[in-house]
Amino acid sequence: MLININPVLSPELLFHLRSMGHGEKLILADANFPANTSNDKVIRLDGVGIKEAVSAILSVFPLDSFIVSQGGSPAIRMEVDNKPDEITETHKDFIEAVKNISGENWKVGSISRQNFYQEAKKAYCIVTTTDARPFGCFILTKGVILPDGKVWS
Repeated sequence: MLININPVLSPELLFHLRSMGHGEKLILADANFPANTSNDKVIRLDGVGIKEAVSAILSVFPLDSFIVSQGGSPAIRMEVDNKPDEITETHKDFIEAVKNISGENWKVGSISRQNFYQEAKKAYCIVTTTDARPFGCFILTKGVILPDGKVWS
């Protein structure tokens, strides 16, 4: 056990979060996402939902502020097919965790399901949960931690 490390963060997940570089993407996926056909690095969080997973990840993972300066978002949700503006309960859980842990100023963007699948193939890794709610898939882009331990904003 480690002090102040969320127990959801397995040794394998911590290794990959630490190994990621600035600008690399992590996919956080629901139980229905075809992770093993999308990417070689799949980390399973069995028995964990999206809210618990994103809360644990963001406790150690800096979001990328550079994307914001380019008009994008380092936190993105998968859109509901034919209803891109619909916010599901899973989306609400994700957005709440981003705001509560990383800060109120972060905006959560969106991406179509088909474009999400393409991004997943290029991502550093995929973290799968057992959350079975539909369209519960997200992208997090890693930012920079400065020498004083603060996130570059």
